Amino acid sequence: MSETLKIDFSHKQAAHCENGVVSNLMRHNGFEVSEPMVFGIGSGLLFSYLPFIKVNYAPVFTYRVLPGLVFNRFAKRVGIKVKREKFSSPKKAKARLDENLKNNNPVGLQVGVYNLIYFPDEYRFHFNAHNMVVYGKKDGQYLISDPVMESVTSLTERQLEKVRFAKGAFAPKGHIYYPTAFPEKLELESAIAKGIKQTCRDMTAPVPIVGVKAIRWVAKNIRKWPKKIGAKKTNHYLGQIVRMQEEIGTGGGGFRYIYAAFLLEAADEIHNEKLKKFSKEMTEIGDLWRDFALDASRIYKNRSSESDGYNKIADQLVAIANREENFFKRLKKAI
Repeated sequence: MSETLKIDFSHKQAAHCENGVVSNLMRHNGFEVSEPMVFGIGSGLLFSYLPFIKVNYAPVFTYRVLPGLVFNRFAKRVGIKVKREKFSSPKKAKARLDENLKNNNPVGLQVGVYNLIYFPDEYRFHFNAHNMVVYGKKDGQYLISDPVMESVTSLTERQLEKVRFAKGAFAPKGHIYYPTAFPEKLELESAIAKGIKQTCRDMTAPVPIVGVKAIRWVAKNIRKWPKKIGAKKTNHYLGQIVRMQEEIGTGGGGFRYIYAAFLLEAADEIHNEKLKKFSKEMTEIGDLWRDFALDASRIYKNRSSESDGYNKIADQLVAIANREENFFKRLKKAI
């Protein structure tokens, strides 16, 4: 007879997994913090191009900071302590999970997506930085609150072990995390300012692999790739850019819409009306990313009749980079 451990946990769907997990764990512990607020304070927004790391046979293009950083920065800035552990042994990882559930403590897990049986097939690929909450166990099944899913779900011990110990880039190694200490009140005002300043710094950094410089570098490569590596490979790379932007649970537009929502909320929180205009502008930038994704996907699905399609989408990226550079320079001054 297997025991039943069920924590009273309220599941709320989110646009993105890590922000959703943090927001849900915070609510469970008595603090109402929205998903965009977690993302903005944790300086989650980024653009990065890492041609030397390959995932699914294409370079890494990311629209957000590394997994785990959002929660770590958020926690530090609002005064929360977070415990994180990784394991070499699945047995120890399972024991630690069960111990937390017995102590009535829901936990965040980092997992691989490829073997998540409740995901639709087209979303199951080798991506090891997905986040979920485990909030109980019933009839030998773990109860899962996956923030990108509409409702709660469950996995067997074997299925959970498989995703916790997925192999490949960013292998999770049984990664478990949860908050352990909280302040009486969250100091959001200074946390918001710090979060915004860091994002502005990251996006205007003087290095080629992050921020607006990385967007320009990708644009330059899109013009070169068809001759250099051929149309087939170029189209595979374009597919990767768009998938990372629109499908990795981002709420679309490469997190730009979530960031716009954060700025709108922050405007009221820190009594800075200017942020409302910035929020509107960031939504427009999100729309430009959406247009780019649409045009790029027409090319790699061979529906584009334009022979100069690659240059056209490269031009779109250059325009986005210019707009974002201008945006983040002004935003930094407004805080």
